[in-house]
Amino acid sequence: MRYLTVLIISILSIQVSYAQIHEIGVYLGGSNFIGDVGATNYISPNQLAIGGIYKWNRSKRHSYRASVIFSDLEGLDSKSDDPRRQQRGYEFSNGILEIAAGMEFTFMDFDLHTGRKLTTPYLFTGLSLTNYDDTYFVNGEQTDEGSSSWTVGIPMALGVKTTFINGLILAVEVGARYTFTDGLDGSTPADSNLQPYRFGNINNNDWYVFSGVTLTYTFGEKPCYCTN
Repeated sequence: MRYLTVLIISILSIQVSYAQIHEIGVYLGGSNFIGDVGATNYISPNQLAIGGIYKWNRSKRHSYRASVIFSDLEGLDSKSDDPRRQQRGYEFSNGILEIAAGMEFTFMDFDLHTGRKLTTPYLFTGLSLTNYDDTYFVNGEQTDEGSSSWTVGIPMALGVKTTFINGLILAVEVGARYTFTDGLDGSTPADSNLQPYRFGNINNNDWYVFSGVTLTYTFGEKPCYCTN
């Protein structure tokens, strides 16, 4: 009986795995940084962001989603509205690699097997891991520490997606990332011996924002939540 139960569960698992629809595609957009160096505009992309994205649509209203995105974060005090930052004149640039996973929720049913053109707003949230270079400032110049770090973050994105051509889905989204570090811009060195070079608001962690589009290709069997 135990082996029969295992066999039945295995068969059902296989059926479920084939009864889903998947999406895989590319992300293209821009990034901007919000922290202790540069401007603090919420949506102001100034560097290219590019990557890949995968979704596993579990129902008409939610999907599991994973992505990998590369970008350079840049901050220029000269672009800030704060006169103190303008006078200080710091500049920084830091390449990042973000790996994110979470869940996407649609505001309306998004059943790709209806044959109709579909459009819906959506929300995405989850967790992210971001790799960046450790830097600090000496006499106003960004200096490399010769190491890199990872930080956990919380992505929060709002977008709109629509069926584009057969098998393709086009989406536009803006997503903020709250990170659990204050060192993306070099204001908080990673090396404890360099803490005298720390500056800025020690009570606020860094944010960055991705603004862009995704183009995904759908594949997989007709999911079980569709009617014949």
